[in-house]
Amino acid sequence: MTVTGNTEQDEAFKGRGAVSISGSAAGRDQPPRRSTRQPTEPPLIPAPSPEQTQAPESRRFLAKAALITAVLSITGSLLGLARDQALARLFGAGSETDAFLVAWTIPEFAATLLIEDGLAFALIPAFSMALARRAQGTPGDPVRTLVKATLPRLTLAFIAVSALFIAAAPYLVEALAPGLPNPALAVSCTRITATCVLSFGLAGYCSAALRAHRRFVAPAAIYVAYNIGIIAGMYAFGAHWGVRSAALGVAAGGCLMVLTQLPALVRQLRSHKPASPDTETTESARPMNFALMATVLLFALCRQSQVLIERFLASHLPAGAISHLNYAQKVAQMPMVLSLMLCTVTFPVVARALAEGDTEKARNRVERDLALAACLVLLGAATVIACAPQIIELLFQRGAFTAHDTAATAGVMRVYALGLLGQTLVGVLVRSYFSAGRPTWYPVAAMAAGIVVTSWIGASTVGPWGVTGIAIANATGITTTAVLLLCGSGPRSVPLRTRHVLVELSRPVRAAAVATVAGAFAARAMPSPLLGLTVGCTTVTVVFALLGWALGAQGFAPALESVRSVTRRLIHGRSR
Repeated sequence: MTVTGNTEQDEAFKGRGAVSISGSAAGRDQPPRRSTRQPTEPPLIPAPSPEQTQAPESRRFLAKAALITAVLSITGSLLGLARDQALARLFGAGSETDAFLVAWTIPEFAATLLIEDGLAFALIPAFSMALARRAQGTPGDPVRTLVKATLPRLTLAFIAVSALFIAAAPYLVEALAPGLPNPALAVSCTRITATCVLSFGLAGYCSAALRAHRRFVAPAAIYVAYNIGIIAGMYAFGAHWGVRSAALGVAAGGCLMVLTQLPALVRQLRSHKPASPDTETTESARPMNFALMATVLLFALCRQSQVLIERFLASHLPAGAISHLNYAQKVAQMPMVLSLMLCTVTFPVVARALAEGDTEKARNRVERDLALAACLVLLGAATVIACAPQIIELLFQRGAFTAHDTAATAGVMRVYALGLLGQTLVGVLVRSYFSAGRPTWYPVAAMAAGIVVTSWIGASTVGPWGVTGIAIANATGITTTAVLLLCGSGPRSVPLRTRHVLVELSRPVRAAAVATVAGAFAARAMPSPLLGLTVGCTTVTVVFALLGWALGAQGFAPALESVRSVTRRLIHGRSR
């Protein structure tokens, strides 16, 4: 399935019709454009302006893209929970699981560097520029030229790094978790999961290219395929290979991610026939900014290094500490992942607006994204904190996962959830720094400062507080980075109104704090975990929505408008 609107608009998008999902056209924030039609040749029927003809299509396109991305992302997240449930059920939270999770560090890094953040921040602006040159009639096909110039080199780099990790697996395990009780098993799993550097790199390349073409279905489905591969590997080979079967599933899932997107990318590359296929300009022959590539990869590396710090510190704690931290993070991060889905759709829109010099539209888009993402993640964080014991018990407490593991994981998850707003703000703000396609070192410096805070607090608190101290360090460090990125916006990125953004963020924060307390009391009063989770979630949602509406939180307006738009679309589709 392909998400499309008007054909010309979807391919070039032209920036003029890009609007908020809230339904307010970006063009309303700017003065109307003068018509370029000569007065001596008036049309018989007045022609509508570009904003009038393209804004409705853009609104429908963005709504449809966000909806399908949301559905597939939620499906992938649910399968991720099923994957973690299978891991807990089959292997528990002991030394074997710790060994696999150390090996899983490579896929986690590869996903951040090559799919979610790093490679996408460099490639989406490059592909957007190539599409713009194609739309302007540049000789040859700048998009195919970009692929020919970058894909072979990147593939060789992916292969080399993958081989390096396979060869250096014993040294990696020793560096990542020196106190691990079963390092040989971790080395074996690391050598299997290291193959994902190649598969994730190719998957990230396909994903960036398709998103720049306004094709979001296949990229949004990759984690569905990935988690299916891991679950199938554990159940198919778990009895014979133990936890190594999960590592094999990671390798298989990476291949499925590429195969999910490859047909769609091939269709996009073949769909355009250049007028002069043998002609290539110097401009289109050098489309990649490798300084930008370096900055975005370093930022993603710094951000993901939080995992290294956490597992390094937790490896010196009793067996199961790494597992408890992992399960808590996987569940708590779901609200953050879901809140950033809109930014996945709007990132190419912001990049195109900046490429056309429309800074006002880019700023309005980023500020709306911040407001909506903050509301969504704070609602999720309030639910996670209020109902943490019930969530963990229902999801994991079976098989080798005991009640003690539930209590330890729930306690860590509550602390970790305090940093979800910071995680979301970093995810939204960093896109504004890299959407112009220019290298900037400020995000790397901000993330490095957050890592220093995480390391210092983690080293100070892991002794007396264990994994709870590690979670505190994580939340504090990422929040520090978010504050630095927000305060540093301006010449380096989209110029945001910092004071206005902070005032708007304070409203859902206050609503979430009250909703968390109310939800925790309601959930604790129930006799069963299922009933407690149901009542707690309902209480949090109702209290948060009422207070957010009463306080006038900006993110509520686009969320409600999106719900109305989707509802009208579904009703209209059924009536047909």
